[in-house]
Amino acid sequence: MNFPSFIARRVANHRVEDGKGSFSSLIIRIAVVAVALSVAVMIITTALIRGFKHEISSKIFGFMGHIHITDTNATGGLTDGYPIYKTQNFYPYLDTVRTVRYLNQRYVGGAAVGEPTPAYTNAGIRHIQAFAIKPGIMETKKEIEGIILKGVDSDFDWDFMRQYIVRGDTITRPDSAMSREILISQRTADRLQLDTGQVFRVNFVEQGEQIRRNFKIAGIYNTALEEYDKRFALIDIRQIQRILGWNENQVGGFEVFVEDIEDLKPIADYIYLEQLPNSMYAETIREKFPETFSWLEMQNVNERVIILLLLIVSIINMITALLILILERTNMIGILKALGSSNWEIRKIFLYYAANIILWGLFLGNLFGIGLCLLQKYFRIITLSEEDYYLSYAPIKFDFWTILLLNVGTLGIILLFLIIPSYLVTRIKPVQAIRFK
Repeated sequence: MNFPSFIARRVANHRVEDGKGSFSSLIIRIAVVAVALSVAVMIITTALIRGFKHEISSKIFGFMGHIHITDTNATGGLTDGYPIYKTQNFYPYLDTVRTVRYLNQRYVGGAAVGEPTPAYTNAGIRHIQAFAIKPGIMETKKEIEGIILKGVDSDFDWDFMRQYIVRGDTITRPDSAMSREILISQRTADRLQLDTGQVFRVNFVEQGEQIRRNFKIAGIYNTALEEYDKRFALIDIRQIQRILGWNENQVGGFEVFVEDIEDLKPIADYIYLEQLPNSMYAETIREKFPETFSWLEMQNVNERVIILLLLIVSIINMITALLILILERTNMIGILKALGSSNWEIRKIFLYYAANIILWGLFLGNLFGIGLCLLQKYFRIITLSEEDYYLSYAPIKFDFWTILLLNVGTLGIILLFLIIPSYLVTRIKPVQAIRFK
């Protein structure tokens, strides 16, 4: 039998009669509530931040792709018009890549450790599609505004865009002729007072000549990503090919979608080093728009700060509770010492008791935190301003291992800090303690 554990359970289950010990009972309840609230807020914080990052990243990746393949001369900007041919060995072969072997290098503190070891990606490449970009100026009877037209081909995956179309439908691409339909954002439609079915003109400048094209609005989308919604519209890629003087086999580049975002870097390296000719370049969307993803990574700092502060609150409350428990059980400590128990055995009694309090707090905190997250996940109780947060509701993303780590880490760290105040047990002398009432 584990003697310290047995005594700790007896102390924890002891019913104090006639109101004696009510103060310590109150302190214990406060400690349980403090741990429960801290764990609940930690779970909610991690679920919200991970959900926010996941939703924003998914929107950006869905709109622009994970990896861009372009001419080496086009790395200076998104609208650089350097054509490449569709007839490539990697197109559409990359769709069939299910896993990629690469060399994994471990880093500690930014420095490489050991030799690179062979590894495999979690998944492969989901899709590859051609695109072309051309900036223009939208013109209505009352307003003019700059726009970037993104030309899409027959291989374009519309699944992502369909979920954000608020009116109308996707553009149609008949095989016999170019489509004059266009998909614009809600933001653009509101500013220019346009709606589905209306026709407007877009002006282009190519080789010093002005070119005009009329487009009919097939649909209106709203991703809530201001930087993309106010700039982009989708049209038939053949319109851009004609404006730029390209043939049907020439495109601006390819967008590659990976199945697992964790594989982004090794797959990008695989494409660039093993699949592309020297005249082409592969660049991840993170590298193309680093400021956006730097801002998302900043959320990790907020998450760590909140978790640290909540851990400090829990530790302070548990230290207070442990000291009161030790002082309340001074007489018991003296008797156990007189019977031959060592200081460490007695300290373990109170550490077991503290662990019991923490476990109750963890249980209630998980119940409360996960429960609130599930309510938000399925009923979207908390709404947000799309203009400020790019989302209409607070997103939730659970990760089992993160929640497990929060629970185990909270229990371990608090108990570690409680070892120091438990040292008070060694200062209690048996003779004086037994006389203590």
